[in-house]
Amino acid sequence: MALPVEVLLGIYLGLLTGIVPAFVAGSLGFLVRYFTGVTLPGFGVVVLALSIASVQGGLLGLIEPTIAQSPRLLVAVLVVLMLALYAHNQGDKLGAELPRRLSLTSIRQRTLSTDVVELVGTMGRVTVRPTGEIHDMEGYPPLSPDLRRSLKNGSWRLPADLPLSELESRLEERLRTDHDLADVSVTIDERARAVITAAPPSGGLSKRIPDGRRAVSIATLVPTGLARGDEVSIRAGERTLSATVLSARTEIDDEHAADESVVPDDETPVPDGGDPAADAVPAPKPSAASAGGIGRVTVAVARRDVKSLLETETPKLVVRSRGTSREFEAFALVRRAEHAIRRLTVGSSADADARDAADVTVLAARRQGSETGGRRSGWVFAPGIERSLEPGDEVFVAGPEAATDEFVEAVAR
Repeated sequence: MALPVEVLLGIYLGLLTGIVPAFVAGSLGFLVRYFTGVTLPGFGVVVLALSIASVQGGLLGLIEPTIAQSPRLLVAVLVVLMLALYAHNQGDKLGAELPRRLSLTSIRQRTLSTDVVELVGTMGRVTVRPTGEIHDMEGYPPLSPDLRRSLKNGSWRLPADLPLSELESRLEERLRTDHDLADVSVTIDERARAVITAAPPSGGLSKRIPDGRRAVSIATLVPTGLARGDEVSIRAGERTLSATVLSARTEIDDEHAADESVVPDDETPVPDGGDPAADAVPAPKPSAASAGGIGRVTVAVARRDVKSLLETETPKLVVRSRGTSREFEAFALVRRAEHAIRRLTVGSSADADARDAADVTVLAARRQGSETGGRRSGWVFAPGIERSLEPGDEVFVAGPEAATDEFVEAVAR
């Protein structure tokens, strides 16, 4: 028989006989690498593949003994070995890349696509925008047209080094704060597109009034920057009353809101995605600081002070200082000592020696897998950190600025 025909028959027999050895070699390569972290030697794969193929070849030889005396046998053996080695290589690679502690929590820790990440200095940022319509939450009244339009045209910048579940939690909290939503649910995909389901504010004013207090609106000169939550003193005649600001509105605020809500009156067609210029206009936030000027302020005062405040024709409002924030004071001390605090996620290629850097202290860590609790918990603070850092852990580290930057560069992903 001609040599080309023998070669073709050898390839055919090799493919037919090599399926089982390739499957066994690939499975063993994956299992050994996944559970032990060791690569199965190639010589062992060759011996195993030949042993399995010899059984099938022996059975085939009983039917056609001439195969053992033809060139096709050598070609078939080479095909079997190539299939087995290729399957073993793929199984070994899969065992190395597959997470060893696969859980529902780790599956949820998806991250953003690198195409949507914007580098701002040394930090990555992402702009999250809603996609599709803003959905109404079941069991709540529908959203008002203005609120629905404000959410649909909004965009929010968030850190890009967080898993999607944490981004969703942060955006939910921001929307709940900025728009006084009764409830909100956000789902973000890898392209930073958010699907928002929201419920309108319910009892927005009444739920912000502390027990034992009453809300009173007064016309007065509003200081620039006054916002909800500020503590103020109101001079009502001979008395000075303590109050908490619930809302502040001036003529300038109304003018700004009117300018931002103007829609061009033309018949120019726009694409289905909307008008980019209109989408870029930020929606007014109910919790934003006032521009100042003559306006009305709603404050929460004690019940005994309501009458005297209402009887005052021209009350004067003075903002009280809350003092310096202790958090900012702590960061100022850290900066003064030329130290830095960084948040990072440990990468899979991090150097083990870099993880144990003596000059850098791990302040807190959030473990991956079963050690991490719910979406907002799971942080372990020093000195409760016992084991070394592993790929996927989120940590806060502190130390000298140069050493901390080197640590982040070597460990972070």
